[in-house]
Amino acid sequence: MAFKEGGAPVSAATAKALPVDIPNKARSTAMDAIEDILYGSISGVVGKYIEYPFDTVKVRLQSQPDHLPLRYTGPLDCFRQSIKADGVMGLYRGITAPLLGAAAETSSLFFFERLGREVVYASGYYSHDRVLPLPALWFTGAFSGSLTSFVLTPIELVKCKIQVPMMTSADGMAPKAPSIMSVIRGVYKHEGFRGFWHGQMGTFLREAGGCSAWFGSKETTTKLFYLLNERNATSQLEKDALATEALPLWQQAVAGASAGMSYNFLFFPADTVKSRMQTSPIGRSAQNRTFMQEGRALWKQSGLRGMYRGCGITVLRSAPSSAFIFMVYDGLKRHLPL
Repeated sequence: MAFKEGGAPVSAATAKALPVDIPNKARSTAMDAIEDILYGSISGVVGKYIEYPFDTVKVRLQSQPDHLPLRYTGPLDCFRQSIKADGVMGLYRGITAPLLGAAAETSSLFFFERLGREVVYASGYYSHDRVLPLPALWFTGAFSGSLTSFVLTPIELVKCKIQVPMMTSADGMAPKAPSIMSVIRGVYKHEGFRGFWHGQMGTFLREAGGCSAWFGSKETTTKLFYLLNERNATSQLEKDALATEALPLWQQAVAGASAGMSYNFLFFPADTVKSRMQTSPIGRSAQNRTFMQEGRALWKQSGLRGMYRGCGITVLRSAPSSAFIFMVYDGLKRHLPL
């Protein structure tokens, strides 16, 4: 069994027989790119609404300062304190920027992943009439994440400073929930344009490794399900039908969920260090630590446990969010081609 781009299966014989038509291929690539941007944006927004309250708790757990006693004993305590202080809607504080960010992030991921496939084809190891093997798809995921990290860092910096307002006040007064524009103005005033990429190394490590696992796990799990379904088929006619049909929804959901959990767990320490860097007070740029300095400080304070603070809730929320992202994206690509 072989797979088209996007996870749709084709038989080996069909894959070998695919025609190579340069004009049609160019048009197809352009339309696929438009679909990646449009459908990736829609699926990203859906996923963000599902995961955002959990992401707020995760960032608050990650960003607790190393020179003070821990404010939260765990995710449930953070939920309880946050709802008590700001109500349920407080968990959605600052969601406007992340919604735009989710649209930009997810569309970038799918767009750059397709670009990564073109890079692999251009290397000469594979031609366009061949289906890429799983190791190549893990590489295209890393390629996609590496480029997406540069788009994502400024968005996440603004998001983190809004989610953790107590970390943005440098005067010791009771913090006021900052707006998107106030954060942007503050960062630019004190740190310039370059300040929006504070924490870039953490985002790069998380996205390069995490997106390799995100795309790779999804494609691997999808392939395993197709092989399992083919093995359980009782006739050749049923096997042929399976080769052209999408997976059942529950299998699509499992494949997407496995992708989200792999992405978040494997490179979570990089995200923790990044969140601590991005929630440092605005106006104290002299105290901004590098990625390695922040990592050493956290390790000295809490060790490995501190690196994975908030990981459980992050992996938990990533399962339904990632499942919906892939289901929405694949469904739109399949049923509403441009």
